Amino acid sequence: MAKARAIIKRLKAVRNVRKITRTMELVATARFKKAMDRATQAAAYTKKMSEIVADLSEGLKNSGSSISHPLLQQRESEKKSILLVVTSNRGLCGGYNAAVLRHTQQRVRQAQADGVQLDVEVSGKRGIGFFKFKKLPTTASYTHFEDRVSFDEVDVLAKRFTEQFVRGEIDRLDVAYTRFVTMSRQIAVVETLLPIGKLVGAEPKAATKSKTEYEFLPSPQEILEEIVPASFKARLFKCFLDAAVSEQISRMVAMKSATENADGMIRVLRAQYNRARQSQITSELSEIIGGAAALE
Repeated sequence: MAKARAIIKRLKAVRNVRKITRTMELVATARFKKAMDRATQAAAYTKKMSEIVADLSEGLKNSGSSISHPLLQQRESEKKSILLVVTSNRGLCGGYNAAVLRHTQQRVRQAQADGVQLDVEVSGKRGIGFFKFKKLPTTASYTHFEDRVSFDEVDVLAKRFTEQFVRGEIDRLDVAYTRFVTMSRQIAVVETLLPIGKLVGAEPKAATKSKTEYEFLPSPQEILEEIVPASFKARLFKCFLDAAVSEQISRMVAMKSATENADGMIRVLRAQYNRARQSQITSELSEIIGGAAALE
């Protein structure tokens, strides 16, 4: 009887865990839908902004104009860089954080090998805890970026990064995050956002596509002064949106897998309980029959 009672106790515990994982799966699904809507809306805008900046830069270069923007200028040598690492505040999301942190370590080792001073800024409690555990230095940490990150929150970071780059305090800005491609595909990457020229060249256009010609009004310089920083801010904002979507997908998949594993354990424990109960009943019947035979 003791074995059957132990199985019942464990069965109740597994059922309670299943309720939690199932609830978390439903919550992650709801948050994922909202985050994906925001990321989808920002994707088209960000892509078009990058294309316009690329076209303007190429058009000015072909026309022989010396007009440019500091955020588009490639540095001759890289002395100091910033790496912004975007992780989650909460766990139970599979290998989401591990993939980003693995790419982060590769970038840190690369900077050390190249002799570049690399300042690491971490967003998310999981990333902060990882760097503390590894005893790796960080220059800033953020915990206020959630799955519904606002543009104003990202704008504060973007303004500081652009000011540092323009003043020559940094030569490069990288962001380690999980890029959302499709529902079934998310990729952990380290992407260079500054100088912005590397960003707009990430998706080359087809050679047969006709080049867009622009008429500048009031002037090319004034247009670049507005559109280049806006393009960088939009791209940085999209990094956070992609990370939020990917986090919820990873958590949804992890909780669904945990729920299915709990269902499997419940079936196994039920079968074990039935066998234990059957063995107990058989033993009791044998005792009764043996006792009745002894009385005869």
